[in-house]
Amino acid sequence: MSSMSWKAGIAGVAVVAATAYALAQMPSGHEGMHGQMMHGQQEMNGPMGPMMMGRQGGSGGQPTMPGQDAFGAIAEVVQILEADPATDWSKVNITALREHLIDMNEVTLRAVATERALDDGVEIAVTGDGRTREAIKRMLPAHAQALRQMGWTVQTEVLPDGVSLVVTSSDTRQASKLKALGFMGIMVQGTHHQAHHLMMARGELANH
Repeated sequence: MSSMSWKAGIAGVAVVAATAYALAQMPSGHEGMHGQMMHGQQEMNGPMGPMMMGRQGGSGGQPTMPGQDAFGAIAEVVQILEADPATDWSKVNITALREHLIDMNEVTLRAVATERALDDGVEIAVTGDGRTREAIKRMLPAHAQALRQMGWTVQTEVLPDGVSLVVTSSDTRQASKLKALGFMGIMVQGTHHQAHHLMMARGELANH
């Protein structure tokens, strides 16, 4: 055996011995690093793999999401009405709720909002065509009432193709907040939307 082969053999024996010693020193009942990595990989690729992480299915593994926001909102309201023995079905108006949800969709996704920062707030021209224009004219003046309840000064003016919305505050912090929120941030303020939808479905509101 050559000198080089002899040294390589000795080195190989030393590596094997060192590895065996290290494994022997590991606490009993614990997996080694390799075992832990393999275990984690199995969990990722098992029945609850990447596509299922962070999600929960319904009973029996059935989907629970309705697949469309307006559909889900109407379904929730209908369930509430069905569970309430005092529901007067002669007054229920689900069609009105559907029309309002269509308006919400038009204003949220199709309206053009041109914002101008003011010293004490923001001025927004919200415009659109056709159904979008009509939805703007129905929703913004009504929403202005809810915004006033939050302590802001709110003014609306009807434009040929929409509505001008001015929201201001004498509080400098609130004024900065209004500029940061912009059109849709201001529109989602308050928790009156859900109650409004239920009242509409019950026929308690003449219009929206």
